[in-house]
Amino acid sequence: QVQLVESGGGLVQAGGSLRLSCAASGLTFRPYAMGWFRQAPGKEREFVAGITWSGGLSYRADSVKGRFTISRDNVKNTVYLQMNSVKPEDTAVYYCAASSRRLSDIKREYDYWGQGTQVTVSS
Repeated sequence: QVQLVESGGGLVQAGGSLRLSCAASGLTFRPYAMGWFRQAPGKEREFVAGITWSGGLSYRADSVKGRFTISRDNVKNTVYLQMNSVKPEDTAVYYCAASSRRLSDIKREYDYWGQGTQVTVSS
């Protein structure tokens, strides 16, 4: 059974940093890509960043460029989201997802999802 477990969320002041982790287990396939999405209260779940399992390609949403970095450790089967210079509008539940097909910013391209980790940025 594929499991994606996020960790590292919490309360942080605006301008601070946080690193989220997503540990994958039970993988019966090699994911083509991993992605981070987020969902704020009353809003749609939106793409934040994605990376191919090989690490050769990655991209981020315009709203986090220059502040967030996605990376992966294939030995540990873990994907990270380094969040720097956070803003109150970054407050959301952050979800990790795995895609068997492609690197995409579209939710339906992802086959497996974690339960999410809450990030709250205080002003």
